[in-house]
Amino acid sequence: MSEVVRIEEHREWKGVYVVELNDGSLKIATKNLVPGQRVYGERIYKVGGAEYREWNPYRSKLAGALLKGLAEFPVKEGQKILYLGVGSGTTASHISDVLGPKGVIYGVEFAPRVVRDLIVMVKERRNVFPILGDARFPERFRQLVELTDGLYADVAQPDQAAIVNRNAALFLKEGGYLLLAIKARSVDVTLEPSEVYRREIATLREGGFSIVDVVHLDPFDKDHAMIYAVYGRK
Repeated sequence: MSEVVRIEEHREWKGVYVVELNDGSLKIATKNLVPGQRVYGERIYKVGGAEYREWNPYRSKLAGALLKGLAEFPVKEGQKILYLGVGSGTTASHISDVLGPKGVIYGVEFAPRVVRDLIVMVKERRNVFPILGDARFPERFRQLVELTDGLYADVAQPDQAAIVNRNAALFLKEGGYLLLAIKARSVDVTLEPSEVYRREIATLREGGFSIVDVVHLDPFDKDHAMIYAVYGRK
C-alpha cells in the first residue's frame, strides 16, 4: 500500500490538504473532524497525531470541481451552509471537516431512507443538522434554518435553478455564495448539456445571482457542471 510522503494545506483552498504518496501520486483530503470515522469507505491518512480523509472526486462533485479548476473554494471555517440534496453525506462530511465545530450545515434531503443513513453519520459529526424535507418548498422548513453564508445544491430536478432561487430568497445572505451541481440529463434529456447550463444560468441571474465560474466535471461526472455564483452583489 502506498505510504504518505507529506501532507500540507493547499496554497489557495484553506481547509483542503494535498497528500503526496510514495508512488508519486497526489490526493486531496480534509482533516477529519471526527477521528476514526469513515463516511463512504474513504482512505484515512494519519500524520502527526491528526487524521486526514481522502476526498474522492469520483464520489464528490465538489472535489471534482476543485480539481477541474474552480475559481476559488468559498467554504470557510465557521460558516453556516444550507445543503439541498445532502444525500447520505459524502460531500457534506468534507464540508463539515472544513467548517469545523463552530460551523453548521443544514442538510435537506427528501428521501427518508437516505436521511436514516445521514443520521448515523451525524451522531458524532455534530455540525450537520439533517432536515427531512422537499427543497422545492423551503417555507416548510423555514423555522429550522438560519440565514446562511453559502448554499450548496445537488438536487437533480428539472427546475433545480428555480429551486435554488426560492431557497436563496429565504436563507442566503446578501453576498453569500452558491455552489450548484447541475446534471444536464436531469434537467432535459432532449437538450445538449451546454444548452441546459446556459438556461439554468439565465434562471439564476433572474434570481439575483452573479456567476463567478462554471466548470465541467468530466471525467469525474459525465454531463455535470458546477456553477459558482454570488448572491445579490454585482
